[in-house]
Parts: sequence; C-alpha cells; structure tokens
Amino acid sequence: MRIKLNSIMVEDQTRALKFYTEVLGFKKKSDFPVGEYRWITVVSPEGPDDLELVLEPNANPAAKTFQQAMFAQNIPLTAFEVSDLKAEFARLKEHQVAFTQEPTPMGPVMIAVFSDTCGNLIQLYQPL
Repeated sequence: MRIKLNSIMVEDQTRALKFYTEVLGFKKKSDFPVGEYRWITVVSPEGPDDLELVLEPNANPAAKTFQQAMFAQNIPLTAFEVSDLKAEFARLKEHQVAFTQEPTPMGPVMIAVFSDTCGNLIQLYQPL
C-alpha cells in the first residue's frame, strides 16, 4: 500500500490549475471531464511519478465549510517541502503570492505560509 493521490479542495479548477502550474511550477498530469467537473492532477517536476495532487472542485457544502474554517483559523491545508525556502519565498513574492507567514525557523524546519488563491493556505517547509 502506498499513498499516490492527495486532494485539495479548490474554488475554481481552471484558476487552480493555472496557479499550481504557472506560479508554483507543478506539471499537469491528468485533466479529463468527470460530469460537470474535471479530474485534474498535478505533480512535482522533481518527482513526476510520485504523489499526485488532485484539484478537487469544492462543491460539497461540508467541504466548503471545513475549508473556510481552516483558512479563518490560519491553518494550512497541506504542506510542500522545498530545499531553499528563502529562495522559493522570494520567487513566489515576485509572482504576487500573498504570504500569511514569512520564513520562520520552527525547531528542525523553517516554514512559511501562503494563500493559493483557491481558498487554501499552503505551508512550505525546509528541513534544517
């Protein structure tokens, strides 16, 4: 058994695909219609056969309530590892990404948190 897919709820799948590929730098792996929505996954160019992130439409009222509560409490929905957090922070700031937390040492890691423009806070971390 292995983890192959992880989902993140997004307000608008087209906008999310644009942000996750053009700003964050992930690569689109799957994109096909499923009813009124699409099955969209993105992967890291550093591990295209590793974990796929599913950009799930946020049509479920329970999921939307959960997403909004997490955002309101400043709690990231997921985290991505980077090798140089300060460089990634600077790169994303050039793309006008809004951070809620700048790079901050937290024990064995340095973390930063940004809004993905799709209703979620995402944590970046660098093991120290």
